[in-house]
Amino acid sequence: MIEQAWIIAIIPIVAWLIIFLFAKALKEKVAYVGILAMGISLLLSVLTFSEALGGTVEKSFPWAVVGDIKIPVGFQVDPLTAVMLLVITIVSLMVQIYSVGYMHGDVRYAKYYAIVSLFSAAMLGLVLANNFFWLVLSWEIMGLSSYLLISHWYEKPEAAAAGMKAFITTRIGDIGLLLGTIMLFVYTHSFEFNVIAEKIHAGEINQGIVTVAALLVFAGGVGKSAQFPLHVWLPDAMAGPTPGSALIHAATMVAAGVYLVARAYGIFVATPYALFWVALIGGFTALFAATIATVMTDIKKVLAYSTVSQLGYMMLGLGAGSYTAGIFHLMTHAFFKSLLFLGSGSVIHAVHSQEMHEMGGLRKKLPITYWTFLIGTAALAGIPPFSGFWSKDEILLAAYRSPYPVLFWMGVATAGLTAYYMTRAVILTFFGQPRDHHKYEHAHESPPVMTVPLVILATLAAVSGLPGSPFLHNAFGEFVKFGHGHEAEPSSFVMIIAISAALLGVLAGVAIYGYKVISREKAIRSWRPLYLVLKNKYYVDEFYMAIFVRGTVLLAEIVGFFDRYIIDGLVNLVGWLGMQLSFLSGLFDKYVIDGMVNGVAAITMALGNSARRLQTGFVQSYAITLFAGVVIGLILIQLIGG
Repeated sequence: MIEQAWIIAIIPIVAWLIIFLFAKALKEKVAYVGILAMGISLLLSVLTFSEALGGTVEKSFPWAVVGDIKIPVGFQVDPLTAVMLLVITIVSLMVQIYSVGYMHGDVRYAKYYAIVSLFSAAMLGLVLANNFFWLVLSWEIMGLSSYLLISHWYEKPEAAAAGMKAFITTRIGDIGLLLGTIMLFVYTHSFEFNVIAEKIHAGEINQGIVTVAALLVFAGGVGKSAQFPLHVWLPDAMAGPTPGSALIHAATMVAAGVYLVARAYGIFVATPYALFWVALIGGFTALFAATIATVMTDIKKVLAYSTVSQLGYMMLGLGAGSYTAGIFHLMTHAFFKSLLFLGSGSVIHAVHSQEMHEMGGLRKKLPITYWTFLIGTAALAGIPPFSGFWSKDEILLAAYRSPYPVLFWMGVATAGLTAYYMTRAVILTFFGQPRDHHKYEHAHESPPVMTVPLVILATLAAVSGLPGSPFLHNAFGEFVKFGHGHEAEPSSFVMIIAISAALLGVLAGVAIYGYKVISREKAIRSWRPLYLVLKNKYYVDEFYMAIFVRGTVLLAEIVGFFDRYIIDGLVNLVGWLGMQLSFLSGLFDKYVIDGMVNGVAAITMALGNSARRLQTGFVQSYAITLFAGVVIGLILIQLIGG
């Protein structure tokens, strides 16, 4: 199967085409088309993964030749690809099954399944690509799919605006990726990842060029993976359907940016400066987003900022030099974050609200949702032995051993905040007394089509970290590694700090929201300036609105004023002067030129009339005139000569 791995991406494209062409005839049966296609892709991914354990495959074929530029089409299956294929197909399949219940009765049900199939196909194509050209092509298809999915309910202004915001914001990073790709091609004459890496490590490209190209490629990852300062689109993407949010936040869109850095790691390791910026931006984003999540009251917004934070964690791991840790956390995060989003969807489906302050006590009404959500929370908070603990510990270990201690402490602070805001979310949603009795009374557990995916994902969230644990001799690290990998000796200090940070976060959440040992209201009053800053997300959106949106509008108004009153004024003045000159020219032509012409004609006619009288017709007159002329001439000669 590994030799035909490209089929894995083709199958969901076929599903998209069938849904697109036969949506009216199939109606809600379109769901089975998408589910069947993804089920087949998952089966093939499992077979491919098993074969990848024994070796890797890369195939490339010429696709187009433009002058001296050769554009290849090809795919590769290595450990990174094999893991990503499994993650994408599992999460996408769970999302599509879950959506049968969640999206039932939606007016654009078929369109939703078509987009999800196309989205999944684009991500699968991206991870299979062995060159930048096809990666960028899949990247752009995925960007379009995310726009369509986020703005699925486009009749809602917030959904339409969120889709546009996501599309435009990610374009900024995409320009960087495109420029980086072009730069690498210019200097290496190849789009293929392995060829580019080999030429860079052979010293064929100047170090400064490599650094600039790496940072431009990273810009693409910053946009897609919602890293600061291009993070603003992801929380607003919650306007789309919740299952779509799970797909975007776990296995497709945002995972692509982290995957890009990992796939291009051969370029990044050649320039420590670029890796430093990957780690710094990742660490800062992780802490920055975690602080905002602590005050969000919309359950999906909490998870959205959590996603931004965890993506920062992954970038921190990659930037700190641990390729394995970054990908390990990408895998575990996909399972527990998709679980949490689908769990939040089950809650929203039950109470028809996203505000946690309108919930409370739902563990009795939604037992399956509660227990699976709790498992996802434990994994995200890094509570051992759940999956997130093992992958976070690896990232903290890499940061601890990096030359920059601040990165480690950023990671530790993020771990504590993550445990705190997720404990807060669980207590506000599932514990205490119902704060809206009407919503509580009408709440009920979701149907099996929604709860079964929750149970499957909860199982994966619980155990998917074990392959990277000492219990299985760090099998994940032996399989997914860069080059020869590296043996990172476990650190008791790092493990104790990581567990302590998680437990402190949990205890703080229980103390404030569970037992109310600390008054939340008093804390807000005492720290109101900080609370307002966090509540308004550090005013980044307002800053962008003032500088970029209103600034662009102001620039347009200035340009419009200049066009109307300067350019148009000059044009009108020139036109008026032209008209005046034309008028004067007409007068000059009429009265001067025509007068001169007519005067010459009149003089000529007068002379002609006068001379005409000399023509008598008598020979005698002509002879006398000739004789007189001769005499006069002789006299003049004599006078002059004498």
